[in-house]
Amino acid sequence: MNPRPESDLPRVSRWTLIRDLGVFQVKLLVDGLRDLLLVPVSLVAGVAGILSGKDGNPGPQFYHVLEWGRQSEHWIDLFGALKNSPEQESIPTPFTEQGMDSIVERFEDFVVSEYKRGGVTAQAKEQLDKLLRNIRRTAPK
Repeated sequence: MNPRPESDLPRVSRWTLIRDLGVFQVKLLVDGLRDLLLVPVSLVAGVAGILSGKDGNPGPQFYHVLEWGRQSEHWIDLFGALKNSPEQESIPTPFTEQGMDSIVERFEDFVVSEYKRGGVTAQAKEQLDKLLRNIRRTAPK
């Protein structure tokens, strides 16, 4: 498809662009602060979930933090100003359709296959399991 000529595109006023730029900067700051807060909170929640779990099942603390993060991401709506963008038929996308989770999944598949073959990851898992058992034994109840 051929893009429309520039004269056919809806025009955005200079003041709309200035407003959108300012709001975007504020949203970037809020998003960054949220991310900075999520790092320690998620670590504490993850450890709390591991330590408070029963019958080998972890507690829900980490997933509560994830839900809060997801809701705050929608609330911030970092890229909401795109609604003011002149529409074009074709905008090149620098990212593939696969997201970060897809990359993590492929890495995880590699680690699991190494573990099953008895490679280095098997030894690392044993050490991590041993560490977690020791932490659970010494954790206050």
